[in-house]
Amino acid sequence: MEKAHVELWNSCLNVIKDNVSLQSYKTWFEPIKPLKLKSNILTIQVPSQFFYEWLEEHYITLLKKTIKKELGLDGKLEYSIIMENNQNSTKPYTVKFPTSNKSVVKNSPVSMPLDIGSKAIKNPFIIPGLKKVTVESQLNPNYSFENFVEGDCNRLARSAGFAVAKKPGGTAFNPLLIYGSVGLGKTHLSHAIGIEIKKLHPNKTVLYVSSEKFTHQFIDAVRNNNQNDFIHFYQMIDVLIIDDVQFFAGKEKTQDVFFHIFNHLHQTGKQIVLTSDKPPVELQGMEQRLLSRFKWGLSADLQAPDLEARIAILEKKMYNEGIELPRDVIEYLAYSITTNIRELEGALISIIAQSSLNKKAITLDLAKQMIDKFVKNTAREVSIDYIQKVVCDYFDLSMEMLKSKTRKREVVQARQIAMFFAKQLTKASLASIGAHCGGKDHATVLHACKTVNNLIDTDKRFKGYIEDIEKKISIQ
Repeated sequence: MEKAHVELWNSCLNVIKDNVSLQSYKTWFEPIKPLKLKSNILTIQVPSQFFYEWLEEHYITLLKKTIKKELGLDGKLEYSIIMENNQNSTKPYTVKFPTSNKSVVKNSPVSMPLDIGSKAIKNPFIIPGLKKVTVESQLNPNYSFENFVEGDCNRLARSAGFAVAKKPGGTAFNPLLIYGSVGLGKTHLSHAIGIEIKKLHPNKTVLYVSSEKFTHQFIDAVRNNNQNDFIHFYQMIDVLIIDDVQFFAGKEKTQDVFFHIFNHLHQTGKQIVLTSDKPPVELQGMEQRLLSRFKWGLSADLQAPDLEARIAILEKKMYNEGIELPRDVIEYLAYSITTNIRELEGALISIIAQSSLNKKAITLDLAKQMIDKFVKNTAREVSIDYIQKVVCDYFDLSMEMLKSKTRKREVVQARQIAMFFAKQLTKASLASIGAHCGGKDHATVLHACKTVNNLIDTDKRFKGYIEDIEKKISIQ
């Protein structure tokens, strides 16, 4: 009976795994440890208060059904939360199913009011001559959580950002550093955090500033001999959001002044949100004492969106703009531009503009022309995903069937054709092509290409297939 709680939780995990995405499972369920099972109460250990709150907010229905299935109607779930000092909470939260509302006591940090007027501190965001004591947040209202499409590529960063917004300065995510390549949504997410904080905590002073603007303001302060005012102004902000901190690299004086501002804000329980194109360990030209502080909280990455996320982003953009596009155009855009959300949205805008100016209907041909013309070389090489989609559509197969292990003749032939075009039209390695086609090895890809070439020479009907598919794939 000693291991009953482990066996029970493993049974629960088997059910949960079938009902959530792999990324969600790894993020929110793998870290959980079963502690004990007593009197139909399963106690599980979760890593943090935020972790507990996230499970309660997003997975309570699934947990309820799973516990009910494994333990019966009287089943209960109890959380043991690891506190910051690595001690388990002495009074675990107990959830009795069915659960509805629970009150959890939350300790909010005391915030220092911003009173620039009484201290006669110069506000670097105020035009000289204008007397104004409030601080404009510099946030873009369009960059809200409502307009931020969630997917496996950004789920951890978004959920951490939302936790920070609900409890600024009161989570372990301080600072919260969001990093990723160009055009993946770092600026959008940082603005969304600030907007949500303003909505939930209207009395807090939130300020968004790019690292470049911060540097220019500091240079002006040095020139005008009012560095102390500059430092004091930033030390009185409740939530400071600095975009693109990698541009502090090599600027020793700017890093030094930011180090002192960072220390003061962190020690007084204020929230710091940073964005960067690289994780802290890869940032060059930064002082070690500053890098070590960047690692105090959470570094969350934004990855390139998968196909479903790219389609969802386009659909969200269309909804916000009040427009409609043919489904094949949306899919073509999503398959063609795979690494940059900004270029994906830019291509959409270009297509709409061209259609409106030239009074042309938005068709797949127009989309192909516009992508090659307006998007910086992103569509010159077609993606393996798009090749597979065209082949699947042509033979009326599902993508799952194409990537499956079935040996049905029509599926094998479609799979070989997809491999053939992937080798012809992309720069992907044979191993990469095989991985995209259901985990095949490079030898299988070579065999597929050889088979297709032989059939083109000997089978007129098959040659017709290849010519038709090539026309559908080709970018004009």
